[in-house]
Amino acid sequence: MEKAHTKSALKAKDDLKDPLYDKSKVAPKPLAKENTKPQEFKLHTGQRALKRAMFNYSVATKIYMNEQQKRQIERIQKIIEEEEVRMMRKEMVPRAQLMPYFDRPFFPQRSSRPLTVPREPSFHMVNSKCWSCIPEDELYYYFEHAHPHDHAWKPVN
Repeated sequence: MEKAHTKSALKAKDDLKDPLYDKSKVAPKPLAKENTKPQEFKLHTGQRALKRAMFNYSVATKIYMNEQQKRQIERIQKIIEEEEVRMMRKEMVPRAQLMPYFDRPFFPQRSSRPLTVPREPSFHMVNSKCWSCIPEDELYYYFEHAHPHDHAWKPVN
């Protein structure tokens, strides 16, 4: 590095000694740049802080409303339970029953309703087989022709 520095220094000295060297032809020193002004920039921290504050407020409001609603429900349930307890206590109070009339004893009376007429149950056995052994087409035929008025007993597909 020293050699490079010394060579350039020698050249500069040679230029000064050169009779053809003209000082006016020497490139002028570049002018100093003007001081630059920093541009204004906008941070979003203020906007984000405002949005966060609004969000926190809405969350706190919801929590408060839920707590209020729970307290209201508990208050209503407590009133209902107290009312039920009061009604149960009122019903549980032992009361004296009237003395039966021993001078007029109870004699059962014969009912005025007509007697029911018993009838034979209609159990139809199809070829003495169980229901699960009967093929579907026979079962369908049996239900369609044996009981045309009974629509609840149609086979399920």
